[in-house]
Amino acid sequence: MSDFDNHHEHHDNEFQDNPANEHSSEGPHYSIGIDLGTTHCVLSYADISDPDADEIIQEVLQIPQLTAPGTIEEKSQLPSFLYQAHEAEINEGETALPWTAKPDFLVGEIARNLGTKTPIRLVSSAKSWLCHAGVDCKSAILPNEAPEDVERVSPFQASSAYLEHLCAAWNKQHPEAPIENQEITLTVPASFDPAARELTAEAARRAGLKNAILLEEPQAALYSWIEKSEGDWRNHANVGDIILVIDVGGGTTDLSLIAVTEEDGTLGLTRIAVGDHILLGGDNMDLALAYTLKAKLEQDGGKRLEGWQIQALTHACRAAKETILSDNEADNIPIVVPNRGSSFIGGALRTELNREEVNTVLLQGFLPEVASNEQPVSRARTGLRTSGLPYAQDAGITRHLASFLTRQLNAIDDLNDINLPEHATFIHPTAVLFNGGVLKATRFADRLMDVINSWLRNEQADDARLLTGLDLDLAVARGASYYGYVRKGKGVRIKGGTAASYYVGVESAMPAVPGMPPEIQALCIAPFGMEEGTDVELPNDEFGVIVGEPVRFRFFGSKTRREDSVGTRLDYWSDDELEELDEIEITLPEENRKAGEVIPVHLSVAVTETGTLALQAISNQDDNRWKIEFDVRSGEE
Repeated sequence: MSDFDNHHEHHDNEFQDNPANEHSSEGPHYSIGIDLGTTHCVLSYADISDPDADEIIQEVLQIPQLTAPGTIEEKSQLPSFLYQAHEAEINEGETALPWTAKPDFLVGEIARNLGTKTPIRLVSSAKSWLCHAGVDCKSAILPNEAPEDVERVSPFQASSAYLEHLCAAWNKQHPEAPIENQEITLTVPASFDPAARELTAEAARRAGLKNAILLEEPQAALYSWIEKSEGDWRNHANVGDIILVIDVGGGTTDLSLIAVTEEDGTLGLTRIAVGDHILLGGDNMDLALAYTLKAKLEQDGGKRLEGWQIQALTHACRAAKETILSDNEADNIPIVVPNRGSSFIGGALRTELNREEVNTVLLQGFLPEVASNEQPVSRARTGLRTSGLPYAQDAGITRHLASFLTRQLNAIDDLNDINLPEHATFIHPTAVLFNGGVLKATRFADRLMDVINSWLRNEQADDARLLTGLDLDLAVARGASYYGYVRKGKGVRIKGGTAASYYVGVESAMPAVPGMPPEIQALCIAPFGMEEGTDVELPNDEFGVIVGEPVRFRFFGSKTRREDSVGTRLDYWSDDELEELDEIEITLPEENRKAGEVIPVHLSVAVTETGTLALQAISNQDDNRWKIEFDVRSGEE
């Protein structure tokens, strides 16, 4: 494989040399939405060149990709997998794509297919690693359990590779409209923290998408529903509605609440709450099915499966699960697991996954019927842990949902159009929108609606209605491309701003007590709902920063404290009010200053137009400004 940075240099030159770039002054021709998913990527686009057009025609890019060595097919999805092939696996010339004779990485369908046979060479779930606070996302750590002879890549690098493939595919099919000159919207989970959002934006810039706007995936799904309704959505939404968006994808369960309000006689939408980052989705379901079959195989054969066989079994279960859930005729799917021949007599191990196992394991394990006051089960983590992803400890999606709705009971306090009954113990959604491949299965969607409505009936509330019509595989990308149209002043825009309030840790001014660390206060630097394109300064809160030395601030976020304004200091908070995030760091350069000199500064915070949080330290002496960096996933578990 060639050097990653050389690869980018080559692509940047390619962009610069493209004659179509000369026409970039005409403005974007297309609004492009990219769903950079945990298990699939999708690119949707719409022509926005006519400012007078009152309707939008959307299409989904058919993405050329290798499906096997030497075989190229076009598909609407690019599987988010990267495969580090052994040199003996693929012959010279068998990896050529329409835009390059030798790609740096094997991504997409071929990666997923080869990885089912040799999972130790497969990079998957790179997106989930971007929000893992315990690792450096720019270090080559994936595949995380690969032997030393397998070359590793970073989660950041893998994410960039998927985006590069999409960019190259677009530019090959649309040479007259290079992707870097178009309006780009890239989706992220609503629960992504500022560091993960910044990493995603940086991966986009690395792939040549310099000005990509970030949009939360549940909002993108709702935009897609609005676009699909062709203007009829107002007949299905009423002032006072609370729309619950449940997005269960390959890697995460993403929850959002969006209120329908009235402004100057017209309907408006406001995102009022976002759930925690829950690593719980299709990947976990595949693993649960794999362990079900593992027990069956070991009982029949008498020997334990090895780790690499469980990985292969997991990938086989994913394919079988998707077949069973999408095909009512498929009741039994044969499963073949590779074998070295030492544990069992005969070659490969054979079993099958049946519909009853899928329904039992997944419905009871992931969508149990629970009460609205149940909380996710949390157990103490052991001191020694493997270096994998911090998956949710409780697989019950319905328990996470119950906790979210209960915690957000006060999310409507600032809205005049919405009132809950006094006896309500959780916020009452009136409509539900599903997104994510997992919820294509009717059994799963029905179970979720049944559970939600049982909670509502117990509080004498009306049943929530289901908003239908989405293509759950393509909705996020389609909604993202529609958002570019909305940004031109067309259609309704969801208000939202920051998904949490943010705080820095500051030492309180109390006298020192021998043997006791100084008390920490949480200083609010960005309130919940701070809008894109706005900024604030905190001139009354001064910090001393030492020239030439890194200064680190503890950093916190809250999804529930809405009343705190910029400058609010908290002396006390409960564990479920504030979540500690990655630290933020600043180092003042020594230019024209002495090393060790203490410079008084205050903080400035902006929510950029692209949707990221930008922090600066401003000198109280001369107004010099320095960027404060998110510690984007450095450190160790």
